[in-house]
Amino acid sequence: MLRSSATAVARQDRESGSRADDHRALRLWLRLLTCTYLIEGRVRGRLRERFATTLPRFDLMSQLERHPEGLKMNELSRRMMVTGGNVTGIVDQLAKEGLVERQPDPSDRRALRVRLTRAGERGFAEMARAHEEWIVATLSGLNRREHGQLFRLLAKVKQNALMNIEKGAT
Repeated sequence: MLRSSATAVARQDRESGSRADDHRALRLWLRLLTCTYLIEGRVRGRLRERFATTLPRFDLMSQLERHPEGLKMNELSRRMMVTGGNVTGIVDQLAKEGLVERQPDPSDRRALRVRLTRAGERGFAEMARAHEEWIVATLSGLNRREHGQLFRLLAKVKQNALMNIEKGAT
């Protein structure tokens, strides 16, 4: 069953639409998208099944876990690369569940900081441990040397993409 569902996904992924005569860079781009889609889909499903939560909620809590002093809403929005409205909706839900709280910002009376509550810290720690296990298992087909190679190659891709963005390249 698992093999047949993986085969079905492979037939429908973005990469399978590429042709041998497509530019190699295009085929690499499609491979990256496919890998991202497959891994993200699996993580989303596991978060939903095991923790009854979503990836955006996990991502927001992850940002807050890295900043125990809390973050302003606009900082959360920028870090998550989503609109303020999306962040507000997620924060509202998490606050109702007692996982985050809003507190006045000591340096700006008009602003609020969002931070994890103790329950949020405990809940996120459990999710983060599971998330790490899932990612480690997903990438376990590569050895340590291959991990290093892939990391370095993707760093070069990222650096080049950032340079092209700065140059305004299309």
